[in-house]
Amino acid sequence: MKLEMGYIHISDIEFSSESKIENGKLYVSTDALKALVLEDEKLKDVSFDIARPGESVRITPVKDVIEPRVKVEGKGGVFPGIISKVDTVGSGKTYALKGMAVVTAGKIVGFQEGVIDMTGPGADYTPFSKLINLVMVCEPVDEIEPHEYEKAVRIAGFKAAAYIGELAKSLTPDETKVYETETIKEGMAKYPDLPRVAYVHMLQSQGLLHDTYVYGVDAKQILPTMLNPTECMDGAIVSGNCVSACDKNPTYVHQNNPVVHDLLEEHGKTINFVCHIVTNENVYLADKQRSSDWTAKLCKMLDLDGVIVSQEGFGNPDTDLIMNCKKIEAEGIKTVIITDEYAGRDGKSQSLADADAAADAVVTAGNANQVVVLPKLDKVIGTLDYITKIAGASENTLREDGSLEVEIQVITGATNEVGFTTLSAR
Repeated sequence: MKLEMGYIHISDIEFSSESKIENGKLYVSTDALKALVLEDEKLKDVSFDIARPGESVRITPVKDVIEPRVKVEGKGGVFPGIISKVDTVGSGKTYALKGMAVVTAGKIVGFQEGVIDMTGPGADYTPFSKLINLVMVCEPVDEIEPHEYEKAVRIAGFKAAAYIGELAKSLTPDETKVYETETIKEGMAKYPDLPRVAYVHMLQSQGLLHDTYVYGVDAKQILPTMLNPTECMDGAIVSGNCVSACDKNPTYVHQNNPVVHDLLEEHGKTINFVCHIVTNENVYLADKQRSSDWTAKLCKMLDLDGVIVSQEGFGNPDTDLIMNCKKIEAEGIKTVIITDEYAGRDGKSQSLADADAAADAVVTAGNANQVVVLPKLDKVIGTLDYITKIAGASENTLREDGSLEVEIQVITGATNEVGFTTLSAR
C-alpha cells in the first residue's frame, strides 16, 4: 500500500465569521462548529476556546486530543466506520493539519480525564502543550449516563476535526511524505536478508468507558488481527476511553503513533516491517488467554524474527502484556515491550503488576507516581471541580495558593506507552 501524507502547518487559530485557512492561519466560525456539534441531542451546549504554547492556561478535564485531517485522494475517508464509511484506509492521499489539535473536555467520569498545562512544569510533561489547541468543552443534557456522555463528546470531537480538516482539501501541503509497504510475499522476496519485524499494538478495551475503536468496532469485540501499518496512520484506530491520563493513547497518538513511524523509517534499511498486529486488553482470564494465544500464533505464522509490544494502561493490562511477551518469546521470536511504571512515589514498589523472565528487553516511559507541583495558572479552560478526583491526585492536591500537588499520572501523555511523550532517560 502507498500512502501520501501532506502536512499543512498551522501557525495560529482565530475565531471568525467564516471558517477557512489562509497563509497558515486557521479561522474558525464558532457558530458553524457549534451547530454541527449540537446536532447530537445528548449535548445541550458547547463552548470553544484557544490555548497556545506558552500561555498561562490549564485545560481540564481533558477527554481526547485529535488531529484534523482530510482524505484528498483514494479509498475511504477520515475516521472510517465512525465519520466516514467503512472503507479500508491506508492508501491514496491524506492531508493533516500539523501544529494544532482539537481537544475535547467535559465532566464525564472526573477521575480519569486529565490535565494539559500550556506553560510551566506541567507543560514539560505533555507533548500537547506544544500544539495550538482548539478546545471544546461539551455540556450534556440532564440525567445522562456517563457512557452516553462520553460517546457524544467523542463523536463531537471527530466531527469538529473532520470539519476543520475539510478546509485544507484544496490547499497545497507545506511538506509531503510518502509511505509504501509491500505484501508479505513481496517483502520476503525484496528483503531476504533483513530481519522480519512486526508491531503488536495492545488496545485498551477493558469494559465500559475503556474502549478503543478499529474501523468503528469496539476492540473488546475483536480477535487479534493484522493491519497494514499505513492504516493506523490514516485513522483506522481512534480512542474512546477514559483511563489514566498519563498513559492513555488519545486519537492524536494513534494518528501519529511513533512506533509505526519509526519502524516505517527503518523498513527496507535495517528491517522488514511485515505488519501491524492489533490485539485487545481483557478483563477475564479466558479472554486474556485467547487473545495472547492468537497474537503469538500470528507472529509464528508470519515467521517473524522480532516483535515490539506496547500496552495502554496499567495494572490489569500488565497481565496481557506479559502473556503476549512470554508466548511470543516461546515461539523463538525476540520481543521488546514498551510500558510505563507505577513504582510508588518513592520509586521502591514493583513497577508492573505482572512479570516474567521472558520480559528481558523493556522500554519504560517513566514512573507515573512521580510527584510534581503545578503552579496556579491565570486561566482554566474547563473546570477544576474534579481536580482532586483525577487519578494521581488526592484531597490535598489543591493548595491554598492555587497550586496543585499531583502525580504526573494526571498529566495527559506524561508516560505514554508508545513513546509519544517528552520524558527520556540519562
